[in-house]
Amino acid sequence: MKYVDEFRNPEKAQALQKEIEKLSQQIDRHLKIMEVCGGHTHAIFKYGIEEILPDNIELIHGPGCPVCVMPKGRIDDAIALCQLPNIIFTTFGDAMRVPGAKTSLLQAKAQGADIRMVYSPLDSLKIAKENPHKEIVFFGLGFETTAPSTAFTILQAATENITNFSMFSNHVLVIPALQALLNNPDLQLDGFVGPGHVSMVIGTEPYEFIAQEYHKPIVISGFEPLDIFQSIWMLLKQIVENRCQVENQYNRLVETRGNQNALTAMNQVFTVREKFAWRGLGEIPNSGFKIRPEYAQFDAEVKFTIPNLKIADHKACQCGEILKGVLKPWQCQVFGTACTPETPIGTCMVSSEGACAAYYKYGRLSTMAKRDKSGVSPQPLSI
Repeated sequence: MKYVDEFRNPEKAQALQKEIEKLSQQIDRHLKIMEVCGGHTHAIFKYGIEEILPDNIELIHGPGCPVCVMPKGRIDDAIALCQLPNIIFTTFGDAMRVPGAKTSLLQAKAQGADIRMVYSPLDSLKIAKENPHKEIVFFGLGFETTAPSTAFTILQAATENITNFSMFSNHVLVIPALQALLNNPDLQLDGFVGPGHVSMVIGTEPYEFIAQEYHKPIVISGFEPLDIFQSIWMLLKQIVENRCQVENQYNRLVETRGNQNALTAMNQVFTVREKFAWRGLGEIPNSGFKIRPEYAQFDAEVKFTIPNLKIADHKACQCGEILKGVLKPWQCQVFGTACTPETPIGTCMVSSEGACAAYYKYGRLSTMAKRDKSGVSPQPLSI
């Protein structure tokens, strides 16, 4: 890639759109294709991709937003940590406004907790060096995309013997989540647009079970509009040709076996939890990372007493159903009224990768103006 404009070329987009239209005419049923990653969801709405797809192709928004899938209990555990004496709590910015049962990290900061936004876990390590008499806790969030940077930071802390640094691990794994979705009888999917950033780390091999066991096609996709158009075209081509394979559209960055340095660091620092609770999906076996006993001195769950709370979501919020792809954001009764990016009730409206935030920012008016492809007419909102 020389210039990003190459992947936003209108003429090439129109050519792909025509090819997608031709393929869709060879399919005599309604197709549901899930884009797993929240980054894809935002690109789809930003560039109006869903609006110009054939009527028999429906895009379903998946659970690939790491902040969105955090259950309230883990957020409240983080808030409990930051309220301990002598603690500096560090986190990525998109976790600050995620609502817990009673408050958020941003509100806890306003109430006096020392919470600092960072761009990298290495920033947290720097803060630990600058504040040797404080305990620094980093809020480890994300799929396999961000887990390597956390692992490398812990290895660096061990090398430098920085004893006042620890991490509250909430890293989750994409493959068990996909398996849980495929086992959900309420969600019948015809194919997947696979997550590009996660796949840069884990490669394409882990997705083979989707094609071999569940007989669904999957195409690993980049994030530019032409990437997504081409990935949808590749999926339709598989369906028309009655194939189920793992294909790699994002081959300029994704390799079959992934990033071996990143995988080695993750395997050295982390082990897989027996189960981890996901918002909307419940407890999924083997779906989260915890820190290995060899690095327990950097594990906030070992170093501090954490409540380990389990808290139900707000009754009015249907973020869980949206994360599972069962509902669209506008079908939630509080979308755009009680729940907005400024006053979020659920996580899907908070994160820059959340489906509700994408609808609200890019796709809301156009989506409300027409009949949804699922066949359910949009309900008017009182705003």
